[in-house]
Order: sequence, then structure tokens, then C-alpha cells
Amino acid sequence: MTSLAERAAAAAGRAPEAGQDDLRLPQEYVDQFPTPDPMAGYEPGDDDPEMVPVHLAWLRVRKEIRGIAKSQKYDGGGTKFNFRGVDMVVNAFGPVTLKHGVHVFPVAVAATHRDTTSSQNKKMRECTVTVSWLVMGPMGDHLPLLQSCGEALDSADKGTAKAQSVALRVLLLTGGLTPTDDKDPDVSYIERGNDAPARPAESYRDEILNPKTSQGRLQQIGYELSNLRMMNAKVVNEVGEQETLDSLGRRIYGERAGGAA
Repeated sequence: MTSLAERAAAAAGRAPEAGQDDLRLPQEYVDQFPTPDPMAGYEPGDDDPEMVPVHLAWLRVRKEIRGIAKSQKYDGGGTKFNFRGVDMVVNAFGPVTLKHGVHVFPVAVAATHRDTTSSQNKKMRECTVTVSWLVMGPMGDHLPLLQSCGEALDSADKGTAKAQSVALRVLLLTGGLTPTDDKDPDVSYIERGNDAPARPAESYRDEILNPKTSQGRLQQIGYELSNLRMMNAKVVNEVGEQETLDSLGRRIYGERAGGAA
């Protein structure tokens, strides 16, 4: 009985090589039956995307997305911030990638887990993932393999799924260079006026001389006077003599430090 390699070699008009793997076909035989082009004879339908290379398709996606604002708000545990959630990002990219024939596939996930606790001492499971993504265009070509990371905490079994969702959001936002459309702080400039009256030197004198003023507050007053450029401002001290606020503050601080010792 002839082997697969022998039959393939016979069909190619050659003898099989010694020690050749029975399951491996000779290259000459393989060349006679090339892999068919999946796009051969394809005619785009009315709703199909234009057949362009993946880098152009992704560029068109970016042109349509433009920006995604941080319109979602978190308010819990004394912490407040605005953010762009996973659903918001996917809802923005989903229809546009579909329109331009762009596919995003996770092809490998490397995950690590560890047990931890929340600020309320609740047992949690932390998951950190690195996901490798394949971004494919309408013609079947793809961008070089992309990677993004995600991290999530969960008290049950959803940590890995959450972390992968975060990694997807990171991929779309960074790969799409998606701005927040927030106003840049440098767009506006407001010059400070001089109409706000500074605190009078006598007010600082009275606070320095007040026995209830702590040593910590005396140090803070020194910083304030330095920022306000009032260190050399002269006031009438407790014995009726002219003295600078800097000298007064240092003297009183030293006297109270010695008394405390």
C-alpha cells in the first residue's frame, strides 16, 4: 500500500524523498493547487463597504469618529470625575467600523489575577490583561498585531471580562487617536487684576501675637507672607516698636518653641 507522500509524488511525476513525512505534501504538488483568492469574482453589493486597504478603511473610521467627550460622571466614595465608558466608546466605533468594513478581533489574552480588598475591606479579585488585537479591513488584509492592557476589580467572576472591555476601550481610543473635545486650558487666558485687596499687615501682626496661634500656623503665615512679598512689611509690635513681619514671626515662633521645650 502506497503512502500519501508516495501518491502525491507519483501525481507530481517524481519519486518521494527518503524519510519524508507521510502527512506533508511535496511543494510541487501544493503549487498545482494554489489557495483560491477569497475576493476573486467578488462584486460589492449596495450596502457593502468600499474595497480599500485596511489602513485607508481605518483612516475613514477615524475621520468620522472625530472625538468622544468625557460626558459620563462618576460620583462615589468622595471621588468625582468625568470619563468615557466602554459602552460609549463601542457605541461610537461600532456602527462606523461596520460601515467601512473594519473588524476588530481579540486573538490572544494574557491575564494575571490576585486577591485583594476594597477600601471597605470587601474581598475582591483583581485582573490585569494584555490583549492582542487583529484589526482587519474589508479586503481581508490587516494591520500589524496591536496590543492593549486593561485592569479591573470584581467581587465575583466578572473581573476578566471587565478587564478585557477596558483593554478594548484603550485600543479604540489610542488607536483612533480619539480626542475628548474638551476645551484646552491654554485656549483662554485671564490676567489677574490688582483690585483684590491684600490682607493688611496689621491683621497678620495680630494673628502672630495671638497666644492661640499654633506653631504650625506661624510657619504657614511665613509661607503666605513670602508669596505675598510682605516679609519686610513693618508693623508696630507688642512693645510699641517698628518691626518687620518676618522678624516678628520668627521671634514669636522661637519664643513659643522655647516655652514648649
